[in-house]
Amino acid sequence: MKTLLIGLFATMTLAPPAPSITPAAIDTYMRGALEDTGLPGVSVVVTHGGKVVHAAGYGEDSEGRAVTENTPMRVASVSKSFTAMAIMTLVERGKIKLDEPVAAQLPEFRMADPRAARITVRQLLNQTSGLSDTTVDIGTLDSATSLADYTARLADSRLAADPGTRWAYCNVNYNLAARLVEVAGGRPFGDYLRDRVFGPLGMKSSAVSDQVVRPADGYNSIFGLWLPRPELPAFLDGSGSGGVITTAADMGKWLIAQTGDGAPLVKRRSLETMQAPTAIRDYGMGWSKDDETGQLAHSGNLFTYTAVEAISPKTGYGFAVMTNSAALHDDTYDIMLGLTALSEGRTPEEVGGGRQQFELVLALIAMAAAGMGILGVLRARRWATRRAGKPRWLIWLRLAPLLLPAAALAAYPDLLSFLMNGRTVTWAQLTYFPAPMSITLLVTALAGALAAVTRIRALSSARAPERARRRPAAGA
Repeated sequence: MKTLLIGLFATMTLAPPAPSITPAAIDTYMRGALEDTGLPGVSVVVTHGGKVVHAAGYGEDSEGRAVTENTPMRVASVSKSFTAMAIMTLVERGKIKLDEPVAAQLPEFRMADPRAARITVRQLLNQTSGLSDTTVDIGTLDSATSLADYTARLADSRLAADPGTRWAYCNVNYNLAARLVEVAGGRPFGDYLRDRVFGPLGMKSSAVSDQVVRPADGYNSIFGLWLPRPELPAFLDGSGSGGVITTAADMGKWLIAQTGDGAPLVKRRSLETMQAPTAIRDYGMGWSKDDETGQLAHSGNLFTYTAVEAISPKTGYGFAVMTNSAALHDDTYDIMLGLTALSEGRTPEEVGGGRQQFELVLALIAMAAAGMGILGVLRARRWATRRAGKPRWLIWLRLAPLLLPAAALAAYPDLLSFLMNGRTVTWAQLTYFPAPMSITLLVTALAGALAAVTRIRALSSARAPERARRRPAAGA
């Protein structure tokens, strides 16, 4: 493994060939991508050999201003690589020990599970701590007012697995890591990032608080229509899991540091540690290896913003794509792969259409369900007349398909949580980028329930004469 990592960094830091991608080529590609995806706004940066090849913005923000390379964007879980970097700067200063328990270095951290005392800092960053959305109350944590408050609210939670035995993506890991940065670094997390990460790299437009750097509202796509919406007020300001607000210009400086070029924040060995996958999963510390491309990448998804960062050990290129929108289909990764293809002299695959097609299908389903529901109401009396003499069990069997969407709606958050490997999903979240799917399910459930209720009432009316004939006469 050590030999492999040394070779990887040698590839990234030896004099690479001259870039084959030009600013003009990037602009041409991005204008086409913006038109094809229909995104309201997007900013990108491409780096190579210690330099920014091109940084630019396209489209508009929610206040009608042109998006540029200096437009602040929330980058969501891309923040995790910044938190890992903050930890590593403290590791190098002897303030934090990667392989010692978190509880020994953060005494306020306690859980209602004795195994939590064994969680190491490395396991937090590798997401192998045993923490999981399935065993902590994410709703309670999201209402925390600070990292200290967040940590205290874990007191009644338990682990889902023994530390170091299973990988599970959980934001709690990185919020705990951010609190550890505060304690070991002796200052608020945002201040530490400013002083030890953003500042040394010259990232003057980056922060973890919208009181310091304010992004415009993001957008959600509702059946093809982009609506500006404020981000959900969950625990976000100052968080280590998804709080970073930055620009394409600043991300260029960050990517150069991550490829081992430019002024280093930490030693190369620390970079290797952060980017190396574990034996359990191809996930390092805020970086994940793409088996298909060989790139190190990490996506970020909030409810009104999406982003992705990537570095290529093969070519030495770095990429970041950020959008001020969130939808059921995330185009940022596809755009990043297109930029990757350009950097390697290949023709990018077409991007766009996925969101539009998916939302069109959902809209057609919703309209069809509404139409069938109306038809079911109009034909309820005929349906009841034909089945008035049928056994009750057979009638309920016929009604069951109409009620299945209502049952699915009742279990909607839990079903999505199961499909997302236990990630917590709330009703409020389902009104954001999943809104087209939520609306379609709601319309289908209401249409089915209305048709079922109307048929039951019609059946009751149809059976009334029969019940009257069977009722004994008065005085009999």
